[in-house]
Amino acid sequence: RGGSFSCQGNHIKASSKLVAFNTDQADLVTDMDFNPFDDCILATCSADETVKLWHLCDPEHQQPSDPSLTLNPGQGRLELVQFHPTCSGLLAVGTTKSPLIWDTSRKDAPLAALEQHGDQMQSLSWKRDGSLLASSCKVRLDSATSKLQGSALSPGAVTMSHCLLDNSTRGVAMVPKMALDVMSCEVMRVLQLTDSCVVPISYQVPRKNSGYEFQEDLYPDTAGTSPAMSAEEWWQGGNKQVTNTPDWLVAPGHPRDSSTSSSPLSTPSSSAVPSRSPSSTSGLSSGFLPSPSQGAKVLFPGPTSKFRHIQGTVKHKDTHITNIRGLNLTTPGECDGFCVNRQRVAVPLAISGGQIAVFERSQPGKLLDASLPTIQNSVNVADFAWDPFDSQRLAVAGDDAKIRVWRVPEGGLKETLTEPELILQGHTEKIYSIKFHPLASNLLVSSSYDLSVRLWNLESREQVKLLTGHQDQVFGVAWSPDGKLLATVCKDGKVRIYDPRRSTEPVQEGPGPEGHRGARVVWVCDGKYLLVSGFDSRSERVLYLYSAESLSSGVVASIPVNVSPSTLIPFYDPDTSVVILTGKGDTRVYIYEVAPEEPYFIECSSFNSPEPHKGLAFLPKTECNVPDVEIAVGLMLAKTTIEPVAFRVPRVKKEFFQDDLYPDTAVWWESALTASAWLSGSNGQHKKISLKPKDMTPLSEAPKEAPVRKYLPSSVYLEEKTDEQKKEELLSAMVAKLGNMDDPLPQESFQGVDEDEWDD
Repeated sequence: RGGSFSCQGNHIKASSKLVAFNTDQADLVTDMDFNPFDDCILATCSADETVKLWHLCDPEHQQPSDPSLTLNPGQGRLELVQFHPTCSGLLAVGTTKSPLIWDTSRKDAPLAALEQHGDQMQSLSWKRDGSLLASSCKVRLDSATSKLQGSALSPGAVTMSHCLLDNSTRGVAMVPKMALDVMSCEVMRVLQLTDSCVVPISYQVPRKNSGYEFQEDLYPDTAGTSPAMSAEEWWQGGNKQVTNTPDWLVAPGHPRDSSTSSSPLSTPSSSAVPSRSPSSTSGLSSGFLPSPSQGAKVLFPGPTSKFRHIQGTVKHKDTHITNIRGLNLTTPGECDGFCVNRQRVAVPLAISGGQIAVFERSQPGKLLDASLPTIQNSVNVADFAWDPFDSQRLAVAGDDAKIRVWRVPEGGLKETLTEPELILQGHTEKIYSIKFHPLASNLLVSSSYDLSVRLWNLESREQVKLLTGHQDQVFGVAWSPDGKLLATVCKDGKVRIYDPRRSTEPVQEGPGPEGHRGARVVWVCDGKYLLVSGFDSRSERVLYLYSAESLSSGVVASIPVNVSPSTLIPFYDPDTSVVILTGKGDTRVYIYEVAPEEPYFIECSSFNSPEPHKGLAFLPKTECNVPDVEIAVGLMLAKTTIEPVAFRVPRVKKEFFQDDLYPDTAVWWESALTASAWLSGSNGQHKKISLKPKDMTPLSEAPKEAPVRKYLPSSVYLEEKTDEQKKEELLSAMVAKLGNMDDPLPQESFQGVDEDEWDD
């Protein structure tokens, strides 16, 4: 947590081994600087009018609490401090209006107090050879010996690539050259100080042979780490320079690259491209010091996703259901807005009596203006869900704390339904949400305003379990993939996991999202993690990842999304580990690949709808067009239409079955056991099927093609030709253009006239 700094001082400084930055416990520190010849010596100046030298021990040991040297200039608040670049123990210290030069071996008084400025001093800077000291203030620029002239960008300057940062910056520091990973062509590294961490940012020059050869043209000799003279020698007029370190630090076994220095096409460091470090944690373990086995070996570090360029496309209008009238746009936040299965779509209508329209997917097109047959639920709809194992059964939760189960006739609604198949009663207040069990048939879970979660056996038409422990509204519930556990996220700021067959109390509990506007939960990564989409304390939408084995440890990873009032509704595909999220009233659909290790969230391309949608529900995996590389197909509910949206992964060899994208998928539309069997302690699992079409060959079995060189080798372009060779090539080209001298001239083929035909 960074403290307060003066606007003149450095917020963060780095040596080859250490990084120093101010904290909220050290508000008096105004500037700091590391000794260029000793990584463990740090000079600080502060508002208490002192300069302190700290001898920092190794990072593994306890840092000192008392300075090794304290200087008291006695000239008021100190703003700036900087070590001399060539001699040891010499400091430039900036008071409010005057620069001082101080020999740390003489504690009594400074070597010199330079001319006082007319206003507040803003910066100090030694010339590289240490002969001059430049200072600036609000009204003028001075130096110890001459005026400091302004500088402008020279015409030959080259613009480097920009580096966009994820977090706000409190300060930056340059890492010394000697700490760079030269075998990875790292030409610069800076440390970004944010509100909560130090982030290393590496700049590298892309080279084909990086990691194998030392790129000599990128690394001229640099200044060493031994001082050239003492402070007294410099004050007496000495002008010695620090000895350069030749050849940098070439790792053993890596040859120097002799071709780059002589190549006319070699590129200088101006072609460096910035790349973010894969780690964004604070401290020295965040990639500050590279090692031979760990360095920025690639231009863009960090994992990439094969779904990075996923494309969302609205299918042809022939597949749309249009002219939907009287759509209910005020369903509760815990409801998805509408629900679908392979055969039909259920949509709530804004008609008294909680009516629900049911559309057959096999009958797309424009609906008639006449009234439609509906399901009359009698009360407002709170949530509803299709039975995953019976495409004709729809469960509807109402405001009257009852759950009604309806059976839609085969072929769709032909007339209005007024009598449900069964009614479940037990809750004492309005129901939030309902979810069917993913493996066991006839098993349903519900959550209510009475702060209870109840399990229902539809076969016996009775409540079988009552789960307690919630202190406020239950935002969302989710079954684990194996159907053994139930996760909930609650407005009381807790995430809970229940084992309903063993206990009515949660078996695990941990801190949930700070925001109280809503949340959803889903199991990911083979049931090892919980993904919660919720809000933070600033009402920003955030994705949180929890370990299912240790909820009490808190959030494993989180990623902010954006600011919007609606809760993100997640759909997770266990075959690809891709989660697709959107909210009611949004126009953007977010896509991430979720990984069980860092960085946990890998952002992919998003999909944007032309107008705000009211919901997005997904179909079984068997509805995907495999030859077109569709990995998910959803139905998007707009104001008056239902439009299919396909999410495709762009691939070149689409004639092959992309078996890396299509593992065997679970047949989750068939039950694995009955409700009574599950309640008695039995477990099951879905059988799996392959999505490979019979007439397609897997990509992994595709014949290997010989690589084709698209371009000539660089030796062709770099080959130097003699003047004689160039003359011969020029002469040959001219002759080829003129043609062969032995060929007859064109006029020789013309037909002439006899002599007697000429007029005298």
